[in-house]
Amino acid sequence: MKNIRFYELLCYNSNRKITNRKFEGAVMELKASNGEGIDSWKEVTLIYNAALRQIETKMEILNDEFQHVHQYNPIEHIKARIKTPESIVKKLKRNGYESTIDNMVKYINDIAGIRIICSFTSDIYRIVDMISDQKDIKVIGVKDYITYPKASGYKSYHMIVTVPVYLSDRIVDTKVEIQIRTVAMDFWASLEHKIHYKFEGDAPEHIKSELIECAKLVSDLDVRMLSLNEEVVAISHGGERVCP
Repeated sequence: MKNIRFYELLCYNSNRKITNRKFEGAVMELKASNGEGIDSWKEVTLIYNAALRQIETKMEILNDEFQHVHQYNPIEHIKARIKTPESIVKKLKRNGYESTIDNMVKYINDIAGIRIICSFTSDIYRIVDMISDQKDIKVIGVKDYITYPKASGYKSYHMIVTVPVYLSDRIVDTKVEIQIRTVAMDFWASLEHKIHYKFEGDAPEHIKSELIECAKLVSDLDVRMLSLNEEVVAISHGGERVCP
């Protein structure tokens, strides 16, 4: 085994470029095998960034095609990120695994993550179908938190997929987590995430209760906005709808 020590934290910025930031404090160590698999952090970032670019490009093309055929864009915007080495090691340790490159690739499904933001809940399932129909994308797991929200009120649709990354000497099937949610769901989830880390996962009960109530409001807003949009579409196509 060889040791790979990291004195810099690799972060993925909004321009999708890898930048370096020095660790302040403890040194993180990952062990990598000498086999023919992914055996260094540089190779990890190369492969997972390539997988992210492939998924993001596919979604942009599908969005453009949808606009061409239906004069409508189901995707508002896309966010992408690579999980930091620090977060990966914490997750491995939390799940009882040694901090190795092999374990990271095998057991961490969200090293590469893409979040697709839509206007309406109907767009979410439309995008799920478009992704599932791609011949070179394999869906290996889904969690429908739209139909079955978490107890906290969290709603989103999660997919774990693999996409082939073509290198000069081999093909690497690479896992990417895709989260699909509405603008309203994303707003709620962003705030909930900040609160979760502010209180290290143990927020006061009254704040948890307030977040659940806000989640209900967000859900109601999504329903009403979808209904309003359907009415607008019906009117624009010469149809008529009687408002309740």
